[in-house]
Amino acid sequence: MKKKIIALLMSLFVVMSVAGCTEADKVSANLSTQADNFNVLRQVTVINCIANDVIFQMTGKMSIKADTSENQLEVVVENENGTYSKHIIGLSDNVTYVLEDIDTNYVEKYRFTINYNPKMWIPVEFDIVD
Repeated sequence: MKKKIIALLMSLFVVMSVAGCTEADKVSANLSTQADNFNVLRQVTVINCIANDVIFQMTGKMSIKADTSENQLEVVVENENGTYSKHIIGLSDNVTYVLEDIDTNYVEKYRFTINYNPKMWIPVEFDIVD
């Protein structure tokens, strides 16, 4: 009798936990898992909110984790030879990012690109102080 009650309670727990998940929750979890397994082409855009300008964009098959304790975005990319590269993007009150999952039909699995906004770095202007 005791085993039947335990089995009934466990069945009820499983049904209740599954009933709380919506289809969107399941799809979101599956997309996150696929992206963390380097199966989704993504583009991350880092934005300077004060200047309203894009600092850089990175596109490729990548896993991304926002580390709020360190105020940074950690991006891991799988390279063609099976190695991995880790890129860390510092975030602040005026620097934020947008992450997009984009189509994978035209990009190879192991390729990624980083595009820096040249206006953020060049030209450098100096003030001469006498």
